[in-house]
Amino acid sequence: MKPPHGLRALRHRDFRWFFAGQGVSQIGTWLQMIATSWLVYRLSGSTLLLGVAAFAQQIPFLVLAPLAGVFVDRFDRRRLLIATNSIAALQAAAMFTVVALGVVQPWHLIAGNLVLGLVNAWDAPARQSILIQLVGGRADLASAIALNSIMMNLARFVGPMVGGVLIAALGERWGFGANAASYFAMLFALSCIPSRHSPPGPGSETLFRQLVAGTRYAYGFLPSRCALLLLTSASLTVGSYVSMMPWFAREAFHGDSGTLGLLISAAGLGALTGMVYLALRTGIRGLFRLIGRTVALAGAALCVFSFSNTLWLALPALYFVGLGLMLTAASSNTVLQSIVPDELRGRVASLYVMSFIGMTPLGALATGWVAERIGPPHTLLFCGLAGIAAAAVYRTQLPAIGRAIRPVYEKLGT
Repeated sequence: MKPPHGLRALRHRDFRWFFAGQGVSQIGTWLQMIATSWLVYRLSGSTLLLGVAAFAQQIPFLVLAPLAGVFVDRFDRRRLLIATNSIAALQAAAMFTVVALGVVQPWHLIAGNLVLGLVNAWDAPARQSILIQLVGGRADLASAIALNSIMMNLARFVGPMVGGVLIAALGERWGFGANAASYFAMLFALSCIPSRHSPPGPGSETLFRQLVAGTRYAYGFLPSRCALLLLTSASLTVGSYVSMMPWFAREAFHGDSGTLGLLISAAGLGALTGMVYLALRTGIRGLFRLIGRTVALAGAALCVFSFSNTLWLALPALYFVGLGLMLTAASSNTVLQSIVPDELRGRVASLYVMSFIGMTPLGALATGWVAERIGPPHTLLFCGLAGIAAAAVYRTQLPAIGRAIRPVYEKLGT
């Protein structure tokens, strides 16, 4: 009996190890993120520093991800992931020590976020591009991407709630301690996966030429260019809402770290729902049309959230923000990974990571600066309206996107 289409990737032993190990590690990551953002705001009371902390963790994706993509295509992705997860575990242990000793200052947390961002700029393209290796080809790739996204968003739903309760009961330091321990699950899973490194392309190509080749493919083809630019716009505007959540938890809803965890978990539940829908789809057709709608949905929901005065309205609004944003990101990733040539996979994955995660710090920094002047509610209202505008511009390109992608889909048998 064949497994349901959305679960086909689980037939592969290597993917099952990766799926399980990353699931534990991602929960730990969210525990640390909740601890960091709550601690920054508790120590400083500044929305600007919240933006700076988010900026420090994510700006390396914008600066380094394209370069990292070239190296991901050159080297063994499994060994690269072992190195990045080992360094991240050391970073979490160092932050646990600083907080446990009672000497932590906001700049410690910002510096720690920067170190983690530098590591993750190499880690994220490797994680995205190793999936095709774990499932042995393109046949089960869409299932692998959807299941991987489900797992990450399940952690995004569970992690903040657990983190909020853990921090309220035992203190912020245990968010860092639990994250340090969680990396051992990922390292063990990677040790159970054999290396299957393909030889790099022609050695005569310089690093710069390889970087240009990936960029030319991604931005030279109209469908991928439009998808990446829409994802960039959504991350820059709507995606910046996360950095403001400590302010809303404490000032708007008069809560504590548990309230913060609840807000972020609401968005995580929406993202998880979106990934289940994506896993149940039987193909990639229609995804370009879908992402235009999901960005508009996320923008509209953020507008509703921006002036919510009760959790009964805020939580459903954040649910749809998370649903729209993650469906946009995962749908874009699915279609890009399905059409990209294997020799460019790491580089295109890095450009996807740059568009999805790399733009968020610029939005977070700008959002923090603007919120200091006009307040977080008005700031997020403008972010939501900007997301709706980006979706409207994208929709004008859909007929041209359809004409351009049709020959590619026919070649793939889609």
